[in-house]
Amino acid sequence: MPFLDTVIFGNSIRAWALAVAAVVLLTLVLRFVQNLLQRRLDKIASSTKNTIDDLIADLAHRTKVWFLIVEAAYVVSIALSLSAETDRVLQTLAILALLIQGGYWMIGVLDYIIRTRLEQERQEQDAVGTTTVSAMGYIARVAIWVVVLLLVLQNAGVEVTALIASLGVGGVAVALALQNILGDLFASLAMVLDKPFVIGDFIIVNDYMGTVEQIGLKTTRVRSLSGEQIVFSNSDLLNSRVRNYKRMFERRVLFSFGVTYDTTPDVLAQIGGWVREIIEAQKDTRFDRAHFSTFGDSALTFEVVYFVLNSDYNIYMDIQQEINLELMRRLADAQVEFAFPTRTVYLEGGKALTASGS
Repeated sequence: MPFLDTVIFGNSIRAWALAVAAVVLLTLVLRFVQNLLQRRLDKIASSTKNTIDDLIADLAHRTKVWFLIVEAAYVVSIALSLSAETDRVLQTLAILALLIQGGYWMIGVLDYIIRTRLEQERQEQDAVGTTTVSAMGYIARVAIWVVVLLLVLQNAGVEVTALIASLGVGGVAVALALQNILGDLFASLAMVLDKPFVIGDFIIVNDYMGTVEQIGLKTTRVRSLSGEQIVFSNSDLLNSRVRNYKRMFERRVLFSFGVTYDTTPDVLAQIGGWVREIIEAQKDTRFDRAHFSTFGDSALTFEVVYFVLNSDYNIYMDIQQEINLELMRRLADAQVEFAFPTRTVYLEGGKALTASGS
């Protein structure tokens, strides 16, 4: 047919019609394959506990129809006789479509990472960590689309070097003005990821101590033992040496006591065994040692070391109190007296006068 053989832009109408039909057919095939893969991946993801297949299924759902159309058109255009300028335009459109679609895929990966992290925060009941991860996720999304936009502009022929340079100068000025805030923000992110402490932990920072009450994007708030709230900037807190007592698996306890000098050696040899029996009778304790250690000015001193297998301070004090009371009972039964500071003065007449006191 003469009409179909009419040449338009270097190709006949028949060639253009076949190209359009090929684009439609190729798009339908790609869409069919995409739907088939989505159903298969959804089925696999729902039947396994592995989260990677969930990510792959989500990325398949994020693939856009317009992306398939643009790429199909570019593939079909290879078979047409097009000018160099037209080829360059189609190639640019294909690259731009790939960049934008890549942005959607990157957002999908980011959402997967955020979901995984948020699930962990919820399991640990860390509401502040959840808020921080969500906020940082929003910042990361903005950063991804900014990068995609710059790449799109560059491939579209826009000179982005000057734009980036101007943004860089402005960014430096903003960063200098907000360096403390940005430092606290990134410190907050570091604390959420590394978790040196969480809400409810008892920490000591330099001379300050208390229970972590809130971890924000800029500050962390600690309730001190005396009741007031101590506010730390996150960057200062992260640069300090933090002692976390909540994560102490066991507490090492060292205490000493003294008995009087009139205690016989045989009884002294038994006292260490009594102390061991007393400590081992307590729940959540591990005995280490008990020794007659020194000859003091007014006492024969024993040094005792044991471990409390619980980080709770109140439990430690209950155990220590029970040890002290039982030790007093044992020594009283053996007629052994606790020593206290005394001074004996000898007079010329041979009569000794003992005075209590320091």
